[in-house]
Amino acid sequence: MSLTKADIADDISNHLNYPKTQSVEVTETLLEVINRTLANGEDVLISGFGRFCVKNKEERRGRNPQTGKEMMLGSRRVVTFKCSGVLRDRINGGNMSDDRLNDYHQKKEKIRSQKNMGI
Repeated sequence: MSLTKADIADDISNHLNYPKTQSVEVTETLLEVINRTLANGEDVLISGFGRFCVKNKEERRGRNPQTGKEMMLGSRRVVTFKCSGVLRDRINGGNMSDDRLNDYHQKKEKIRSQKNMGI
């Protein structure tokens, strides 16, 4: 089962006690910021989650699968994702080292306290 925007908005609403309309707006705004940043060719780094990178693909020779005819495929930009070590450890059974886990929780607590102070 895939996680949808609606699922994310529901989680935000439940965890932060936001009204559903506000949580949908937060979700849409976050995704729009990420979308706009990637469209501008910039990478997006989300600490504890991973990095979205924009990479340039060169022009290359390809083949039409229906006709078998060779053709040139134009250059393009693609987005790749590389997960953080924290996420990789959680995916692989939570075998995160104690030091890495402590660092992650300290960063998370720092962000939470800054949010509470309005920074």
